[in-house]
Amino acid sequence: MKPIKEKQKEAYAALKEKLGYTNPMQTPRLVKAVVSTGVGSFKDKKKIEVVEDRLAKITGQKSAKRGAKKSVASYKTRQGDTVGVQVTLRGQRMHGFLDKLLNVAFPRTRDFRGISANSIDELGNITIGIKEHTIFPEASDEDLRDVFGVGITVVTTAKNKKEAKAYFDYLGFPFKKEEETGRKKR
Repeated sequence: MKPIKEKQKEAYAALKEKLGYTNPMQTPRLVKAVVSTGVGSFKDKKKIEVVEDRLAKITGQKSAKRGAKKSVASYKTRQGDTVGVQVTLRGQRMHGFLDKLLNVAFPRTRDFRGISANSIDELGNITIGIKEHTIFPEASDEDLRDVFGVGITVVTTAKNKKEAKAYFDYLGFPFKKEEETGRKKR
């Protein structure tokens, strides 16, 4: 399986017929990958540190805490309390993370049938939700008490949903087949 960085170089040749490109600069490119998780339910600072540590192991980069914008009494949060942890990956780290996600993590996911094509937004970005962070090899040896979900957003320069879908297909993102979604295409 070719790394994503090499596939990016060959994307113009592969997509110019399908999407009618006349210039290599029209080809979509990956901008960044944002990996985030919510820790609002964890009141213990030790658990938040565990989540930060595991996210740093998975991504290879230190995570940043995200604070609450408002105080909400029913959730017992104050403005500035840590409610999430986020890592923004660009360049070589992003390519390495996406290669690991596509070639190692998704095959390790239990009952994985593909990503829904509806997870691509109109701006050409894709957001993937993962229920258990333990599908990544760096986190699987940890004890299974503190399992948390991870949200991954991949930002591209694609101009619309159709262009983004073709680009992600070319990169090797595993999408669900139309028959499996249970809905007829209109």
